Amino acid sequence: MILTGPEIVRQHKTGRITLDPFFPEHVNPNSYNFRLGPTLKIYTDEVLDVRRPNAVREVVIPERGMVLEPGRIYLGSTVEVMGSDHYVPIIRARSGIARLGLFLHVTADLIDIGSHNQWTLQLHAVQPVRVYPGLIVGQVTFWVPQGDVVLYSGKYQGTRGPQESQIHRDFLAHVSAVA
Repeated sequence: MILTGPEIVRQHKTGRITLDPFFPEHVNPNSYNFRLGPTLKIYTDEVLDVRRPNAVREVVIPERGMVLEPGRIYLGSTVEVMGSDHYVPIIRARSGIARLGLFLHVTADLIDIGSHNQWTLQLHAVQPVRVYPGLIVGQVTFWVPQGDVVLYSGKYQGTRGPQESQIHRDFLAHVSAVA
């Protein structure tokens, strides 16, 4: 079951949903609009490797905007700190952003219950598109879980700004378990 906009507002007021900062005008019929943060991270390694950390460079998106080029992933983040210990957040691009050919996530739209962060966005443009800091790029919906709730306590918990992949930590743990 998805929460309606008015229910998102009620649950935010009770503290069961974190949306910080919160703007009433960002509430939709069944979602809340979020904005693109001011920085992006871009991988600089020619070949990315799941077994080790990959180098990134961080750039500040100029007020005049920045053109995202096809063929690469730009790691951005939400301005807002969002999350819930009671509902499952799912993020999507706003339809106007999607119609420009900009993906906000590359299959990673499900946010674990209990995760409270500025969420990292995996921006992928299918054609050149200019973005701006603070641009309303996406929306979050909140879903009622069924069954026992186990809160997220993973490696990205509490992060601020775009976060590069930490998959190498999982890889090393799994390799050790197999050996």
